Amino acid sequence: MSEHRRKTPQPQGGGRAATRRAAQQSSGRRAAPSRGVTSESPTGSQGGESPYGGRAAARRAAQRGGGRGGGGGRRRGGGGDSGHEGPGRGHGRGGQRPAKKRFLDYPRAGKYGARRWVPSWKLVSGLCIGFLGLLMGLAGLAYAMVETPQVKDTAKAQNNVYFWDDGTQMVATGGEVNRQIIGYEQIPEAMRNAVISAENKSFMHDRGIDPMGIARALKNMATGGQTQGGSTITQQYVKNSFLSQDQTLSRKFRELFITLKVTNEKDKKDIIRDYLNISYYGRGASGIQAAARTYYNKDASDLNPSECAFLATLLKGATYYDPAGAPEIDAEASKAKNTARAEERWKWILDEEVKDGRLSPEKRAEYTKFPMPDPPRKNAQLGGQTGYLVDLAKSYFLNNNKEGVTAEKLAQGGYEIHTTFNKKKVKELDAAVQKVYDDKIKPKQRPETDTHVQFGGGSVDPKTGAIVAIYGGQDATKHYTNNANPTGAQVGSTFKPFVLAAAMEYGKRDPSLPADQDLSQRERVSPLSIYNADDMLKIKKYNGQIWTDENGKEWLQANDAHESKGNITLREAMQWSANSPYVQLGMDVGTDKVKDIAMAAGLKDDNNMADSNVPSFSIGTSSPSAIRMAGAYATFAASGQQREPYSVTEVKYGGNVIYRHKEEAKSAFGADIADNVTDVLKNVVEKGTGTPAQLPGRDVAGKTGTTDDNKSAWFVGYTPQLSTAISMYRLDDNEKNANRKFEKMYGTGGEKTIHGASFPAQIWHDYMAGALKGQPVLTFPKPSPIGEKVYGGGAQSPKPTPTTENSPSPSNTPSESSSKTPSPPTPDPSETCNPWEDWKCQNNNGGTNNGGANNGGIGEPGTSPSTTAPPPGSGNGNGNGNGHGGGNGDGGGIIGGPAG
Repeated sequence: MSEHRRKTPQPQGGGRAATRRAAQQSSGRRAAPSRGVTSESPTGSQGGESPYGGRAAARRAAQRGGGRGGGGGRRRGGGGDSGHEGPGRGHGRGGQRPAKKRFLDYPRAGKYGARRWVPSWKLVSGLCIGFLGLLMGLAGLAYAMVETPQVKDTAKAQNNVYFWDDGTQMVATGGEVNRQIIGYEQIPEAMRNAVISAENKSFMHDRGIDPMGIARALKNMATGGQTQGGSTITQQYVKNSFLSQDQTLSRKFRELFITLKVTNEKDKKDIIRDYLNISYYGRGASGIQAAARTYYNKDASDLNPSECAFLATLLKGATYYDPAGAPEIDAEASKAKNTARAEERWKWILDEEVKDGRLSPEKRAEYTKFPMPDPPRKNAQLGGQTGYLVDLAKSYFLNNNKEGVTAEKLAQGGYEIHTTFNKKKVKELDAAVQKVYDDKIKPKQRPETDTHVQFGGGSVDPKTGAIVAIYGGQDATKHYTNNANPTGAQVGSTFKPFVLAAAMEYGKRDPSLPADQDLSQRERVSPLSIYNADDMLKIKKYNGQIWTDENGKEWLQANDAHESKGNITLREAMQWSANSPYVQLGMDVGTDKVKDIAMAAGLKDDNNMADSNVPSFSIGTSSPSAIRMAGAYATFAASGQQREPYSVTEVKYGGNVIYRHKEEAKSAFGADIADNVTDVLKNVVEKGTGTPAQLPGRDVAGKTGTTDDNKSAWFVGYTPQLSTAISMYRLDDNEKNANRKFEKMYGTGGEKTIHGASFPAQIWHDYMAGALKGQPVLTFPKPSPIGEKVYGGGAQSPKPTPTTENSPSPSNTPSESSSKTPSPPTPDPSETCNPWEDWKCQNNNGGTNNGGANNGGIGEPGTSPSTTAPPPGSGNGNGNGNGHGGGNGDGGGIIGGPAG
């Protein structure tokens, strides 16, 4: 058999690799004889050489064409002879062409399995060098493209435009440039030294970059932590030069290249000059000259080292270091806390200057008193109420936006701020207050009583929570504190509705059980519950033990004018603002529960919330803002649905909406509780201390409030459409007066005493009458019965008094209520009428108004004079002088009172 026809031996196992090796060996054996074959040509003497020109040529020929002799190169495993052409079917596997070289040998050729995917050291090193080269090229390009900032460009800013609720413009302000560029020589050396010692001790010789600070900022950005800016003065100068303060990665890199370029191209004197000329110092002041004028009303060149140290303090953040405070932005930015922080850092900066050799110890010793700056000033276009409105909207937006807009960014301008303020209502409220000032407050005639009189007000829409109007003071350019915000004025008896709501929600505790009782162990309280309203009532804990303070002193609760009213309903106690029933009710329910209800209604657990561990908490020792009180009462008006008061609906920047208010309502307590409280407060306005607030033809609910020594007075009330709070107090405007305090209001406005029913109720009435003019007349929901009639404060459930005729035997001990004539059992009001049917108990002659609680019950003078008190349950009516209470009044018949 011919060699090239020999059958290829089959491999015995080994897989593909073995098959491949066998095929190669077989091909080699078949090709060997061909090297000795001579040509059949007659010129045979020339055929001794291989037709392929040697072994290498034969190998190449074999690789090129094993299939050329029989076309078998395309068949895997064929046996064709690679060295002979001619017909026949090729059986051998043709040779493989060599792989072309690739620029990146990856996956790696000639490697199998996992090794194909392991890059070679040449590839790794080449890529690293290429990447570094690319970065260097990009860095060089970026460095060449960035421009150093120009101070004159950073001074360009736009106005912020504020709009009324109807979309018309209120004012364009807040972005005006309060800056004057001054030269290096005009900046005091003391200012430069203070900033360098406080901000960047190595400033004069560093390269402007703090690598650790950059790494820290990048890490915080990547992990979602608090963003941080550059730490050197040069970096801060570059950062402040951007009108856009976005904390983005691209901006950080751009800032890095600009900082390097600034360091290389600018002198250190120019950098510190420009930095101080563009830095923001608060109060709208950008630059050291504006700051000197704003805080000390002098030129920068006239600042002393102590004043310079304070202004350097502001670079840490004016919101938290300006002694004027910004509590509307953050509760931690109060005047007291800001002053303490500023003074501490002021001292530290001066001491650091001494350590750095920039201030002599002798000079430092001259500055021991903190250089308190002047109070803030407003520009003319922010006069009247406008400045208060702008400040309120600004603080709300800064506290609630999620775009990272800071006070400094806002001061640069360009924002459109759409507010909830209604122009008509703002004017109505301002006019109502001004009328009282003009008619009643005469500081020149009565300097001892009529100076420093202040009013505050806030008005909220119960259906949305929108703040539609405020009264912050007489003029925002003269009186800098916004009186619609917290002022420290206690709210007094306007806090009592929260006590009543807590009693309905949580109930009176069982005196035989531990203090922390489940609701199932408590008894929910009805407004018809009876409590002792005596003056100087000894207050007890819920379990009957006498309450004492840490010194063992008992609490004796006084009523206004030291008036005792005996046992009356909680409804009546609210009507006449009796203190002792509600103080004891708060103890029975738990003052912690009272606080919970107040917070659920909308008050905040902050510095303005008083200590809830003392009995007086229930009668208003807290001092929330007028806005907060209006918002909390709005929760009652909205049947228990609480909506957070807000003043901004939408904010645009560059034509894009960056903030939009999202209305949310949450259930503070049930509608049955809110509507019952409303009904009790409606009774206050109709028949009690709140009658000056009546709006004929409209449902009005409200409560008066007066504090000890006549130091503050409130009226808070609402209709279904609008909730408004008005406060009144006396407080010196001079904030530099460290001894200023709330002053008594006896004789103020020509009145013997000031109550919530006087000027506050008058202002409330006049404002609401104008604000609701033309609005539909709405009514409050009819309340459903709630709770049980309980007795507290020493009041006992009435029992029939046994008569002598019915006694089986004479008693040796006379009864406390024994009488020569038999006395019928005291009827329960709920037995003689249904108090939930339009309160018929209050409207019939002989009932509450005439012969019941008001005349026979608690002694409101009637038309038929008498010199003796009627027996219990028989108060004289004033319709015709002969009506009888007979227990039909609101508590009628439970006690007797002065003659009707």
